Amino acid sequence: MAVGFAVTSHGGHYNGRITLFVVLSCMMASMGGVIFGYDIGISGGVTSMDGFLKKFFPEVYKRMKEDTKISNYCKFDSQLLTSFTSSMYIAGLVASFVASWITKKFGRKPTILGGGAAFLIGSALGGAAFNVYMVILGRILLGVGVGFANQAVPLYLSEMAPPRYRGGINNGFQFSLGVGALLANLINFGTEKIKGGWGWRVSLALAAVPASILTLGALFLPETPNSLIQRSKDYGKAELMLQRVRGTNDVQAELDDLVKASSLAKTINDPFKKILQRKYRPQLVMAIAIPFFQQVTGINVIGFYAPVLFRAIGLGVSASLLSVVVIGVVSTGSTFISMLIVDKLGRRVLFLVGGIQMLVSQIMVGGIMAAELGDHGGVSKVYAFLVLLLICVYVAGFGWSWGPLGWLVPSEIFPLEIRSAGQSITVAVNFIFTFIVAQTVLSMLCHLKSGIFFFFGGWVVLMTAFVYYLLPETKSMPIEQMDRVWKEHWFWKRIVVEEPSNPKMETA
Repeated sequence: MAVGFAVTSHGGHYNGRITLFVVLSCMMASMGGVIFGYDIGISGGVTSMDGFLKKFFPEVYKRMKEDTKISNYCKFDSQLLTSFTSSMYIAGLVASFVASWITKKFGRKPTILGGGAAFLIGSALGGAAFNVYMVILGRILLGVGVGFANQAVPLYLSEMAPPRYRGGINNGFQFSLGVGALLANLINFGTEKIKGGWGWRVSLALAAVPASILTLGALFLPETPNSLIQRSKDYGKAELMLQRVRGTNDVQAELDDLVKASSLAKTINDPFKKILQRKYRPQLVMAIAIPFFQQVTGINVIGFYAPVLFRAIGLGVSASLLSVVVIGVVSTGSTFISMLIVDKLGRRVLFLVGGIQMLVSQIMVGGIMAAELGDHGGVSKVYAFLVLLLICVYVAGFGWSWGPLGWLVPSEIFPLEIRSAGQSITVAVNFIFTFIVAQTVLSMLCHLKSGIFFFFGGWVVLMTAFVYYLLPETKSMPIEQMDRVWKEHWFWKRIVVEEPSNPKMETA
């Protein structure tokens, strides 16, 4: 039986309510975020464990333990070590394009299922690895899993959610990512204490738990009404699913919009070519700019290498991992707050507030490290605590702005005819720049030292200005009517001009 409360979109005329059926379906699909977050947390933790470094990266371990002349900022600068972290994202990049085709041809559900299965195999390889090549092969399979999940899950959540509550439900993806990272940090904190130096195996192998839940749960997931209409002419099945999803029989208005969007989508043979047309320019710009900006906030410096960073300022392994647990709690809590307020305050307010918060904290962290952390020795406990506090402020800002909204906004702005292509571009850009940041950040830390925080702070200024001037508000607007926000925007309305062949559309 569907339970929930009634909603009517402010931007349209759709009826419905948030049903238990939708909540459970979206919770299961959001496990795709858990596997991504778990991987981010685990990879950062195990690369700071002595047993892992000694077995796979002995030159880094030796440099860290024995080389007293090397700078604090350069102890972990190893291209092979960063390849462990970043190899996953090249695999995810390639997988996202394959996943785009599967999502369009077979639906969101099979894509999520495939992602869970690939991640499951990758976690088994990582836990059993006996050389660095086996570890990296496992990472590649994890990348395939994450690529599939990141392609399908945000679309699934946006299509299942009632328009008025789409933001909160879609932010469940980033919340799940935060939960996965927090669990990974807690596990790292425990496994690091295992005698014998094999705790890293437990950390890597336990990735199989969320992967198994996602894989088994995906077998029982319903397909979205949007996908059913897109892949079939049997609209009766889609109507029944839409009635079940919305908890009401009165779904004709929404069904008509879905059918209309699907009819247009079926005339498109090459959505990647279609998205290059002028009328889709705002969506294309956002598909590239938003994931790019999300990665150059500097969050992955914290996500991947926080334990390494805290060891660089003089904390021990356990203290470093415990600090990351604290950061994980802050991140998850702030994303949960975002889920509650994003559909009330809107996307733009959270982007702007979060951007200012991140900028101030980054400048202060960079200033403290420039003043207090030299090439040798550490910092006092007072300053180490202050750095941790400021990083928590930074993570909170990201957690209710660019973290969840970087996935939400792209997933809700594409019309159906370019939706799979648009999401694929978003995921691909995300992976490309995640790879670049992950591959270069330890070298950047070595060369820029404390200046790395000012480097990312400059990007935060730019992205905040971008949102202020170029991103319209999308809250409460039904997905299939989203073109209205571009036509009413001060800048984009000059780009999204109606084609001469459609004179009827000129009617106000």
